This record gives sequence, C-alpha cells and structure tokens, in this order.
Amino acid sequence: MPATAKISLSTPVKRRPGFHRLLVTEVLRLTDEAVRVTFAVPPKLRAAFAFKPGQHLTLKLPGTEQDVRRSYSICSTPSTLGEEGLLRIGVKGVPNGLFSSYANAELRADHTVEVLPPLGHFTTDLDPARTRRYGAIIAGSGITPALSLVASALETEPDSTFLVMFGNRSAGTVMFADELADLKDRFPRRLQLVHVLSREPQSAELLSGRMDGERLPRLLDAFAPERSVDEWFLCGPYGLVTGAQKLLAERGYADTMVHHELFFAEEIPEPEHGAERPEGSTEVTVLLDGRASTFTMRRDERVLDAALKVRPELPFACKGGVCATCQAKVVDGEVTLARNYALTDADLDAGYVLTCQASPTTDGLTVDYDA
Repeated sequence: MPATAKISLSTPVKRRPGFHRLLVTEVLRLTDEAVRVTFAVPPKLRAAFAFKPGQHLTLKLPGTEQDVRRSYSICSTPSTLGEEGLLRIGVKGVPNGLFSSYANAELRADHTVEVLPPLGHFTTDLDPARTRRYGAIIAGSGITPALSLVASALETEPDSTFLVMFGNRSAGTVMFADELADLKDRFPRRLQLVHVLSREPQSAELLSGRMDGERLPRLLDAFAPERSVDEWFLCGPYGLVTGAQKLLAERGYADTMVHHELFFAEEIPEPEHGAERPEGSTEVTVLLDGRASTFTMRRDERVLDAALKVRPELPFACKGGVCATCQAKVVDGEVTLARNYALTDADLDAGYVLTCQASPTTDGLTVDYDA
C-alpha cells in the first residue's frame, strides 16, 4: 500500500536542529586505517554544537545525490570547542564503508561537510564537586568517545580517576595512542591505562589476547576487583559490549551504572522474524518542526522508512538501532521495536522509540519528533 499523506500545521515549536556546513581544518592520519578530522565551528554556531563528552556527530557524504549519513563520535573535549572553536571526530575505515572510505582517502583540509549538531546518550553529567572511579572497556575505534570522556572527566573532576582497558590487534592499530600517552603524562596517578593486544605478544600473558569471555573476568579481577568502579563505559563491537554487559551484571553492577555504545549497525545480528509477518495498515501522524503529517503505512514496514516518503527531512543516520538520531516519542498508539542499542529503559518507559526500528501494532499511531 503506497503511503499517502495529508499535512497540517500544529502549534509552532522550536525547530529541531538541522545540518550546518562546517569547514575541515585538518585530516590527521592516526593509523593505516583511521584518521582524525577537525572541524572549525564559527562563533555563531558554537551554542548549537555544544556537547557532552561521549556524544556523536551525524555527517552527510559530500558529492553524491544519495542521502548517505553516518555518525562518528567526538574525540575532543567541550573545553576545546569553547576555547578554540574546534570539534574533532575519529573515523576508522570499514570494508565497503562509503563515508569512512571517503574520509580516509579523499577528505582534505578546506573541504566542507554537512554536519548535524551533537546527539547521543553515551555520556554522564560531570561535576567538579563529584568524586568517582570511572571505568571503560573499549576496543578499536571505541576509544573515540572514550577519549573525550576520559579527558573531560579528569579535567573537570579533580578527585576522580579513570581506568581504561583498551583492546586492539597490535600497537600499530591503536587509535589516539599519542593523545592517551599525553593524558597519562598529565594525570599519572588518576589515569590507569591497560593495553590488551590480540595479535602482538606482551610481557604479561593477561594482556596478550582477545578481550573475550575468558579474559575479561581476569582483567576485572586484576584491575577492578570487588565492584570498585562507580560508572562503566563500554564501546566496541557487538560481542565485546554484550559480553561485558552480562559480566558486569553478574558482578552486581546495576544497569544505571553501565553505559554502552556499539561501533556500527552493520555488525549487529539481524532480528529473527517469525513465520508470520504482521498484516494490516495503520494511519500514522508524524509531528516535526511544529507540523503534522498523516499517512497510511503497512504494519510490516518501519515507521521511519514510511515517513521519509512524505517527510524527507526527518532525522536519521545509522538506521540500525544504534545512534538514536531518529528517536521520537509515541504519544498515541503502540509499536514494536525490532532492536534497540541506543535507548535506556527510562527512555522507553517515557515513550521514546527508535523510529528506524519501530513498526505499528495499532490502528492509529502518533509519534512526536519535537518532544
């Protein structure tokens, strides 16, 4: 059933942030597979691009008629944006990755890129009066948001400490090795940095091999025994993150003490579908920028895919349930989510959903992107 829409104006609201063209000032080679991209943010846009450490930017691939969007974590700190007007991201190449291949091979200083202001829940509310022991279990390019979190926490909270257990194949594949070494020099007693290499022997057997279900418990026993960490950050491939979540839960860490983020949507197993696909149709109303659009969609479609046919300006990036760029609030009706790796239980209880993963289960549905 093709989507048909009727559009009406609702009460004017503050418009959702849109894309802005930012100038690239530097593309720095980090490893054979990864680069650090620096953007200059003009003074008039600095409030719009203010961020919490751990958040990400959504970028559009230049020079193509396709609407290719990808999200990349910010590796710099809020103080760098405020003092120098600079934002930095890390981009690691992935096989057949459209944007990551472009960034690693073609992107140069003086190019411009369309960038959406920061989003994301992989963060915490830092407070100079707070004292905490933070911990991170990270692999590969997962260090990108963690670098911002570590640097910001150590700068902001003078009595807090940070443990980082960082897995890579070899020393030559470690992203931000120099930046991490500089932080260790600045905060020698407050930053504990543990490198684990899967394909390069080290002096300690514990640090030589994959951070898998056999090694992770031993690492925790050695560096974070007896639930000694107040707040954890997990970022890496699907297997590492889900395995670490399970292990920490078994050791008594509450869900509220553990933040997680995945690399990219393509590596996550597709949800299993039953033999029967949902039948029927739903009348859906989408609220965005104070404007309501109503259309009809099949129940075996995803809300975002159907809504983009009538509202192409809707926000999205990964379409894989990872980045939360497409989140909206269900104000009427119900949906089912195929997968969710971005929203917390509190978000879900408040009615928020990932529209890229949501399919309607009721005759009517209203989702609010302005909420």
